[in-house]
Amino acid sequence: MDGPVASPQLLVIHGLEGSSDRPYVRGLLALAAGRGWRGVAMNFRACGGSPNRTPRLYHSGDSGDLDWVISELVKRDPAAPILPVGVSLGGNVLLKWLGELGELAPDEVRAAVAISTPYDLAAAARKMSRGFGRLYTFFFLRTLKAKALQKTREYPGLLDEKAVRRARNWRQYDDAVTAPLHGFRDAEDYWARSSSQFLLERIRRPTLLINSRDDPIVPASSLPEQLVEHSEWLRAEFTSRGGHAGFVAGTLPWHPVYWAEQRAVEFLASFVPTLKPTRARAQH
Repeated sequence: MDGPVASPQLLVIHGLEGSSDRPYVRGLLALAAGRGWRGVAMNFRACGGSPNRTPRLYHSGDSGDLDWVISELVKRDPAAPILPVGVSLGGNVLLKWLGELGELAPDEVRAAVAISTPYDLAAAARKMSRGFGRLYTFFFLRTLKAKALQKTREYPGLLDEKAVRRARNWRQYDDAVTAPLHGFRDAEDYWARSSSQFLLERIRRPTLLINSRDDPIVPASSLPEQLVEHSEWLRAEFTSRGGHAGFVAGTLPWHPVYWAEQRAVEFLASFVPTLKPTRARAQH
């Protein structure tokens, strides 16, 4: 987190089973540095290589830790602009947090961007249980189940170990792990209470929503197009192609350009003073 006091702070919130070391996180932070901004990346619990020590993990509606991080940024540098970008799960968490606070969001949060957000968690879970989505589910559950099983070893009786091992789709996993660990009745209750789609109309900060209609995880039918049309706070850029958190552009295969990252920083820059980067940052 380099940069002068009071300069804008880009806060990146990673996706499912991601971390602050993901290429898209590093890409966003590099773009921020190029503008003379400071950069912060938060890791959800049990992500980033360090297991958390409490009998819980993280989930798609867990906005409490994000609230703490932003509160700390405000305390450390009052009045410095905070510019959060959430990707995939991180986008849902960010939008949910913005909707929960509404007009009470800190003044320091000037604008926000959510990329490849699964606004309707139930719809995303259904899509990931079919076709190509099952491949994503397989890889995500492999590491998520390992973390959950580690919790059962640390806290005997915390979870039904057999149910965790049997989980092959999101309903089974969320019934066996997410719901009991985080106070939800079951998977359906978790999806309903954690989906950002129900809170979008309460957002009171300029927010850009970036999604692709060919996303293998987020159904195009769940994109909040009508809501955006009637909101003065939300702006949507829903593209025909881009996949999930991809949006690769450019003409040279060996030198890809990640359009969503660039667009996110451009959008946020329109809400903060223009800074001239130092030579070191310009070369970053």
